[in-house]
Amino acid sequence: MDITKVRNIGIAAHIDAGKTTTSERILYYTGSNYKVGEVHEGTATMDWMEQERERGITITSAATTCAWKGFTINLIDTPGHVDFTVEVERSMRVLDGAVAVFCAVGGVEPQSETVWRQADKYHVPRVAFVNKMDRIGADFASVVAAMRERLGANAIPLQLPIGAEDDFAGVVDLIDQKALYFSGVLGQKPSEGPIPAELAMAAKKGRDDIIESLSDFSDDLMTLYLEGTPISSELIRKTLREAVINLKAVPVLCGSAFKNKCVEPLLDAVVEYLPSPVDLPPVEGSEPKDPEKILQRHADPEEPFTALAFKIAVDPFLGKLFFLRVYSGKLEKGSTVYNPTSGQRERIGRIMRMHSNKREDIDSMEAGMIVAVPSLKATRTGDTLCEEGNPIVLESLEFPEPVISLAVEPATQQDKVKLAKGLNALADEDPTFKVHNDEESGQTVISGMGELHLEIIVDRLKREFGVDVKVGNPQVAYREAIRKPAHAEGKYIRQSGGRGQYGHVVFDIEPLEGGEFQFEDKIVGGAIPKEFISAVEKGLEEAVQSGVLGGYPVIGVKVTLVDGSYHEVDSSEMAFKIAASMGFKEAMKKADPVLMEPVMKVEVVTPEDYVGDVIGDLSSRRGRIDGMNVRANARVIDAFVPLAGMFGYATDLRSKTSGRANYSMQFDHYEQTPAEVSEKILKN
Repeated sequence: MDITKVRNIGIAAHIDAGKTTTSERILYYTGSNYKVGEVHEGTATMDWMEQERERGITITSAATTCAWKGFTINLIDTPGHVDFTVEVERSMRVLDGAVAVFCAVGGVEPQSETVWRQADKYHVPRVAFVNKMDRIGADFASVVAAMRERLGANAIPLQLPIGAEDDFAGVVDLIDQKALYFSGVLGQKPSEGPIPAELAMAAKKGRDDIIESLSDFSDDLMTLYLEGTPISSELIRKTLREAVINLKAVPVLCGSAFKNKCVEPLLDAVVEYLPSPVDLPPVEGSEPKDPEKILQRHADPEEPFTALAFKIAVDPFLGKLFFLRVYSGKLEKGSTVYNPTSGQRERIGRIMRMHSNKREDIDSMEAGMIVAVPSLKATRTGDTLCEEGNPIVLESLEFPEPVISLAVEPATQQDKVKLAKGLNALADEDPTFKVHNDEESGQTVISGMGELHLEIIVDRLKREFGVDVKVGNPQVAYREAIRKPAHAEGKYIRQSGGRGQYGHVVFDIEPLEGGEFQFEDKIVGGAIPKEFISAVEKGLEEAVQSGVLGGYPVIGVKVTLVDGSYHEVDSSEMAFKIAASMGFKEAMKKADPVLMEPVMKVEVVTPEDYVGDVIGDLSSRRGRIDGMNVRANARVIDAFVPLAGMFGYATDLRSKTSGRANYSMQFDHYEQTPAEVSEKILKN
């Protein structure tokens, strides 16, 4: 395998921008599919789950492999709905490049911004595709302007649309100064032609703009540009490729995936401008025994084997499937690898190349590949697999905390075991989905990123695991915080016949801006021996899991251990752990504790006629309007609304606007709950 001819790319965008449709066209034109799958018909290859086909949305990122002009493209189609943002996060972590799809009418939407920030976080080079140019209200120039303004992207259009809406016929290739037209039912026969007379001036200016934008990145190009010497298309492409790989530029193309127009030029841009694994800096990790020591692995089959398990999926026939991105080395099936996180060896019995939910067995995997392997015993999402003689731990994945919970119980006693099995399998697969047993109520509580997320989980329990469940009302993940500093001590003394228990701590607690929990040890003169300090910290870490108001986890608190005492014989780690927990509860009571609630950033897109109704409704949900602007022919309302007020919002919004408005929301921050609301919650 020639690693320079491999492209690991993801397709990412706001919900409904046409990601899956674009992926389906890519599979068709690269010959991986002989038939075009359609989202609206429920035949899309990449949306293989029943729930995806019914709802017409992507829920889980699907991976597939295809070939284009001698290049191998490993493609991941990611969800657009914010409830499944973890799928985008983990895909971005392992991709070398991305195609960001924008709707020509909607432009830069809220989830486009989230996806863009995720790509920035993992330094992923991008190509942008402005889709749906055939739709009423399509406006290529305004989408490019919005990319520059809202995303801070150096967006460089490589094409001009020929016509728009129903008259969209093709594009002008600005670098080669020619027109491309797409005819035939499936647009398989792009034909070249002269640039339409009315676009000749704009096309010439467009090429000059590309050169001007790129002259900052190449001295050769800058010199030729200043001398007025004609510049070859090869030099423009070479400079643009370097700028894209260094995250300095984003080429923008346009088309209509649904109408089969301009997908081939997009594939050309993917192989032309997005990097191969070799073009990127080596992946970094740390020495398992010495986390300060940084190690590097180059994308080279000759280097020691290193891979990251970035996703686990439950397969009805094979059990758990582990998706791996191989960063270096080569491994045959039947070999053994080492997991430095769990400290266990794993045998790789089978290696598979994935085509959505279909599989192709292969004999080996090597640097640059994305593959799946079944039945690993001690591996979790985010773990590294490597050679035992050359261990390395790659940076794991970070996942957001859940914001919404539901109580679930089996409908019958027989379903009890099946429910536990199903929940464990789904929690292994999705790190943003959490399960715990509420000791007070004895209920099983599931937590996730939003109503849709939990709805899909319950649906999957019924269909995939055959469990009938009863579902309680959604619960908000409240937190507790303190408003002022306090000083307290915790003493745990037990004398009983033989050896007793003695632990004594004194600490200060104070509010911490935007933090979770922080511990500082300021013990001097050995008032508490070193070996008990970690027990104090452990006791505090457990104590912050349940506050003094309603037993909710505590956020934004710093604890400074200032003093204490110990007993030569009776002191133990357990005694100090209990003393720390008692002292923390005491300190919380003195520090003016308050209830905090999750506040969501909400964006509603509505026709002008309903603006008043929408704003009134958001205000009745304790929402705070943050701004309003115009997008295409609709109004966009930005607001911050407590999650507690957003249950059932989708249905209410539909009925208030005759189904013409839509919204998206994502968690933004925690905020103090008003006193009267607080009282009601704590009473319940």
